[in-house]
Amino acid sequence: MSGLELFAAVLGVIAVWLTTRQNPWCWPIGLVMVLLYSWIFFEVRLYSDMLLQLVYAVLQLYGWWQWTRPGNEQLARQVSYLPVQPMLFSLGLGLLGSLALGVAMSTWTDAAQPWLDAALTGFSLVAQWWMAQKRVQCWPLWIVLDVIFVGLFLYKGLYLTAALYALFTLIAVQGWYAWRRDPAVSAS
Repeated sequence: MSGLELFAAVLGVIAVWLTTRQNPWCWPIGLVMVLLYSWIFFEVRLYSDMLLQLVYAVLQLYGWWQWTRPGNEQLARQVSYLPVQPMLFSLGLGLLGSLALGVAMSTWTDAAQPWLDAALTGFSLVAQWWMAQKRVQCWPLWIVLDVIFVGLFLYKGLYLTAALYALFTLIAVQGWYAWRRDPAVSAS
């Protein structure tokens, strides 16, 4: 564990907790966290996770914009369920992205866990996209992914990050519970 990993983990807890509360400050705090984790994952050769953090940086900006669209309060995103067809399409894209990234990482890099890392990356992008759009289904997907991430990080000796993702799992359960009870969801 390094000081950098500790700082990134603390920011991660704050960002995810703020997300469950639908507080838009989750996005800039999350931006700093993902930039720090991109370096951490590079150091341990989890290259798909490193790239994921860089994509997350862009999605953090997108989410911030989606949640705070300036000038018109009514245009800001409300919590909602994603219809089945677009949900299955998104998951299909996650699978295709996972396979393509897995092939690239196993062929052209010395990645430590090319296939698992690629799968977690592909589906994490789906979950993050759904989160930026305030889709309730982001939380159960995060729960599954976070549990698997815990195992990967334990394997790589990133014990603090594994503990962080275990905490993310608990916070995701809380987020799923809270978002399903949001007045906007029950009204739709």
